[in-house]
Amino acid sequence: MTSDETCVDFLERIVYLLDNELDGGEVAEVKAHLEECAPCLQSYDLQRTVKALVARSCHEQAPDSLRERVRVQIQQIRVTYTEG
Repeated sequence: MTSDETCVDFLERIVYLLDNELDGGEVAEVKAHLEECAPCLQSYDLQRTVKALVARSCHEQAPDSLRERVRVQIQQIRVTYTEG
């Protein structure tokens, strides 16, 4: 880590690391920082967990009863909007 880089800089780069948007040198640099900095490692673990939960949730479908209620509410909003 250079003297003018802070954890704030690395926290932003963690997001890019999780999205595989860093080049090899940057990956090594961020991973080296994570090995030395417990708070940044904790943030990395939390963000990785949240990302995994969101990805898993995207594959689940809402129950039919919930989907129908949402559809009805959207239709009611459309009617109210067009009449209003």
